[in-house]
Amino acid sequence: MSGSAPFAALAATAAQVVVVAAGAPLLVGVMRQVRARLEGRAGAGVAQPWRDLRKLLRRQPATPAGTGWAFRLAPLLLMGTTLVLAAVVPLLSTALPLDPAADLFAVVGLLALGTVVLALAALDTGTAFGGMGASREITILALVEPTILVAVLALSARVGSTNLAAIVTATLHHPLQVVSPASLLAAAALAIVVVAETGRLPVDNPATHLELTMIHEAMVLEYAGTDLALIEWASSMRLTVLLGLLASLFAPWGIAGAGLAALPLAGLIFLVKVAVLGAGLGAVEVFIAKLRLFRVPELLAGSFVLALLAVASSFFLA
Repeated sequence: MSGSAPFAALAATAAQVVVVAAGAPLLVGVMRQVRARLEGRAGAGVAQPWRDLRKLLRRQPATPAGTGWAFRLAPLLLMGTTLVLAAVVPLLSTALPLDPAADLFAVVGLLALGTVVLALAALDTGTAFGGMGASREITILALVEPTILVAVLALSARVGSTNLAAIVTATLHHPLQVVSPASLLAAAALAIVVVAETGRLPVDNPATHLELTMIHEAMVLEYAGTDLALIEWASSMRLTVLLGLLASLFAPWGIAGAGLAALPLAGLIFLVKVAVLGAGLGAVEVFIAKLRLFRVPELLAGSFVLALLAVASSFFLA
């Protein structure tokens, strides 16, 4: 049994990466289809994002004149950090070989690294829209990352560890903690953070064509072909990982342990939970409008206050 444990951990890691990589475009398709149906349209189908990626992967990338290494390496670095996130965050299993690296600060650092390299690439183009999108993205990053740290700190206070797998395992053993005030406040704060980090409404509109309102899209206007495909693919994977992390922290039931037998069921449950969260997010986006840019810091400041209240509640109840 001791010899099979490392193999099971490696298999769980590989399964997480494959499920996230293959299912992320389908998640975006589900969200678009939900929005289309609620708006009275037929929609392009759940598999349309995969068809778009296949079309982009067949095209040659374009490198604007005057750009340097930051522009060329950004798609690869963004995809690399996203794959590492998919490998270390407990999505299908809590027994992963990279479990010691699944620390709260490491995960937040990987998220920030992907955002920073894309912002540097946008600045490297020297265009007005690239600089505008980069400055807006870094502003949101500066407000989002502290909220993630503080919100998960509220959950880690009862465990005594910032390791995400330890937090998920503790919730599995004590399920009533999910309905505690600290957990509910942290869940609300992290839900707002996921919306902001992934560029969804009301913070950003991924379907916008108005340059002056763009944030994420303004940073990738100069990309084309395989580079654009990697960026779009990595962005959908980040959305999947963040929604999966939200599900693992507050609804971890079904996640596998150290064995291989429960892994297929854990994968199926993970897909269902992420699809439900994605469909709910897509449905909410139909009924809300994009906030004005100067209103976004107010929303994110409110999420930070919720995270602080969660920390205060966790220490007070402890």
